[in-house]
Amino acid sequence: MQPAFDATVFIVDDDASVRDALAWLLRSRRLLSEAFDGGEAFEAMLQTGFVPGQPCCLLLDVRMPGMSGLELFDKLVARALIEVMPVIFLTGHADVPTAVQMVKRGAFDFCEKPFSDNALVDRIEQAIIRSAEVLGARQEKQQLRARLQELTERESDVMRLVVEGLSNKLIADQLDISVRTVEVHRARVFDKMEVKSAVELANLLRNL
Repeated sequence: MQPAFDATVFIVDDDASVRDALAWLLRSRRLLSEAFDGGEAFEAMLQTGFVPGQPCCLLLDVRMPGMSGLELFDKLVARALIEVMPVIFLTGHADVPTAVQMVKRGAFDFCEKPFSDNALVDRIEQAIIRSAEVLGARQEKQQLRARLQELTERESDVMRLVVEGLSNKLIADQLDISVRTVEVHRARVFDKMEVKSAVELANLLRNL
């Protein structure tokens, strides 16, 4: 089933006929694609400051003149991009052991040429879903950090003790404030953090 969101499949292969065939296959499945004729061309795009803002994946040929697929993969690893941009290697039979090693290093999968169109598209769609999950988790963390920044210093103090499981009375004693003041700060913390209980708050902070 095609993912229900916009996504881009990047194709890096030095063979123009392969690029064209993959682009046609993806169009037939209503998937957007962008093709590059080698690792250098794709890296040049990355050097412009490109950061994936929507789900994507990369179809990467193992053997290419100049920068090989393996070298490009190393650069993606160094940029911490392989989670948000899952890599599917396209490989000939002789390169299967190498591709297996790349999967162990974090590549999403590999497809041996000649590949089954249906099998490849299935893996592409799964890779895109993985990318969407990673992007979603990162966005949630960013939103959570933004909400934490909205807390006053006193609210942060109360939140820390609430998460530790202290009662309002014990929190009041530790902070040398009234129980009523603790209740007010506690309510504000729950409102700003968009939670309804101490347990929910603790679980939310655990995701940071």
